[in-house]
Amino acid sequence: MPHAFNFTFRLAAPHDAAAIRTIEFEAGQRFASVGMTGIADAPPMELGLVNRKIDAQQIVVAVDADETCVGFVMFEPQPARFYVQELDVLTSHAGQRIGAALIEEVAQLARAQQITQLTLSTFREVPWNAPYYRRLGFRDIEEAELDAALIARRDAHIARGLDESKRVFMRRDLA
Repeated sequence: MPHAFNFTFRLAAPHDAAAIRTIEFEAGQRFASVGMTGIADAPPMELGLVNRKIDAQQIVVAVDADETCVGFVMFEPQPARFYVQELDVLTSHAGQRIGAALIEEVAQLARAQQITQLTLSTFREVPWNAPYYRRLGFRDIEEAELDAALIARRDAHIARGLDESKRVFMRRDLA
């Protein structure tokens, strides 16, 4: 399995919750650079949600040699696929293929459960969103291909105030 240099990957533990929220908040700041201040100003996930996801073993963290969290991926098992809810890496550690390795960790977990697909929803034009995921083997899902679960997810995004016209659902099939 490809590993980013000098980082290890493991399921998140309860003591990682604060670091996960810090990484999420810091990663959100990047959106100010593309005019998405609503995302940049958003508070991090509620601690209770992070703890529930950790308990459910649905967050994988990347840690450096000092056991410091530098990135995480959070996912949700769905029938026949894992939905990637969030992928964040500290800006100071960008460009080291940590995000790609985190996605690979989720793919491994999925394959171990005979799950054959990863899906996600992301911003179409933000450079570190859809263009990045395409480089990791994801492809756009056309509107007509969206199933009930993804349509429900889209409706939830709209209810939260996200501009779905700027977003795209993507999938990666796992061989």
